[in-house]
Amino acid sequence: MTKATIVLEGGATRGVFTSGVLDYLMEQDLYLSHVIGVSAGSCNGVDYVSRQPGRTRDCMIHREKEYNYYHGFSKFIKEKSLMDMDMIFDKYPNGFFPFDYDTYFASEMECEIVTTNCETGQAEYMTERSDRDRLMKICRASSSMPLVSPIVNVDGIPYLDGGLADSIPVKRALELGNDKVVLILTRNPGYHKKPTSRAVADLYRKAYKTYPNLVRTTIRRNYVYNQQVKLIEKLEREGKIFVLRPLIPTVSRLEKNYDALMHFYNHGYYLMKREYQALKDYLEI
Repeated sequence: MTKATIVLEGGATRGVFTSGVLDYLMEQDLYLSHVIGVSAGSCNGVDYVSRQPGRTRDCMIHREKEYNYYHGFSKFIKEKSLMDMDMIFDKYPNGFFPFDYDTYFASEMECEIVTTNCETGQAEYMTERSDRDRLMKICRASSSMPLVSPIVNVDGIPYLDGGLADSIPVKRALELGNDKVVLILTRNPGYHKKPTSRAVADLYRKAYKTYPNLVRTTIRRNYVYNQQVKLIEKLEREGKIFVLRPLIPTVSRLEKNYDALMHFYNHGYYLMKREYQALKDYLEI
């Protein structure tokens, strides 16, 4: 195992790019000592720690109707969720696409899952080393997008998508003390997040009126994200960080098309294959 931290950005179905990257690394038996996953990146991260190449891909890309995790309009109104989170974080890991809990919990790798505390509006970097249900609940919280997913309570505390408070936790990675940081992004080079529109900000205020700190965090998200991008670009120029980002147009964050998703997954896989020697050089292995 190589002492380094790998940071995995979220982006819902854009995460298939990351799964392609990690599948190639797992095929090469390259595992880094620390993992930080945000939203969809947390799902990729736990499958990397459990050493299950192909699992995230299979969970996210399929044609079979029985595996579909999107709710129709009527179901969305009833469940207040655009996606069937029970399917993703219960039926998948405990049935359709079994998650290797034993390997995960026995791993020497440290895995942090980023969530946003609704009460404080701050990011939390959560871990779980023995409780299966709590691990999946944390992943669920990290992946629960605002407005289209319900709040998730973990240990009696309300949480939502980790990307709200810390979309790209590079500072957290630097705080862990490893000299080497590998960052897998799901946006193209030069991407910057646009300001939150007044209409969307009003939706946040109405939906989360009992959580003013969360509302403040969601509205300021673009500013924090763009500051993170500036830091990443600086570290990259200085050779202090290894960054891999998609070089073709990204899929939408709720993409359903099988071929589009497979194309984006394969792009991640073959881009990592192309850059693998450069990664090894950076890691000095």
